[in-house]
Amino acid sequence: MKFFIDTANIEEIKEAEAMGILDGVTTNPSLMAKEGITGEENVNKHYQDICKIVDGHISAEVIATDLEGMLKEGKKLASLHPNIVVKVPATANGIKAIKKFSAEGIKTNCTLVFSTGQAILAAKAGATYVSPFIGRIDDMNYDGLEIIEQMVQVYANYNFDTEILGASIRNVKHIIECAEVGVDVVTSPLKPLKGLLNHPLTDIGLEKFLADHKKAQK
Repeated sequence: MKFFIDTANIEEIKEAEAMGILDGVTTNPSLMAKEGITGEENVNKHYQDICKIVDGHISAEVIATDLEGMLKEGKKLASLHPNIVVKVPATANGIKAIKKFSAEGIKTNCTLVFSTGQAILAAKAGATYVSPFIGRIDDMNYDGLEIIEQMVQVYANYNFDTEILGASIRNVKHIIECAEVGVDVVTSPLKPLKGLLNHPLTDIGLEKFLADHKKAQK
């Protein structure tokens, strides 16, 4: 399973990269705004700065909702760096854009996916990734993991090349559950990624080893 970090914060990206397990980055307009990055020129430069840190796919989201606007923005984003993946919403125009991008060899990430039906259309259109939002599905009183498990099965039935990218990760449990059902990628904030390391028995064991070592030196 690949690990992406879901952030626009450069220091968090550097910290995750230093762990040696980072495969890519996802961002969106909300994450950019959170870091105070506004304006097309600044946003595009930020994407390029991220590409200098991580040697993997970097998802950059279009803002336009009309087909012509999506295509124009997407082509510009894709031109910033070979590792840029154009992030497009799971709408009718989004699916059309993904089909056109795919034909031109532009990598895409179909985002804001909440159903298996949307995931099927994204795969048929040739999306590189499809991003079901686990946490947000859970928020609507549905089982996010159950829907993602269904997507995994359907994709396996037809050997779709599109990779399932578990998004809206809220905790370590979400990451482990994605691994259990065979999700290709998870994109997570830094805290859950680091949380995979946490276990009280590790801390207790290490403390004992160090204490025993200290005694042995006397």
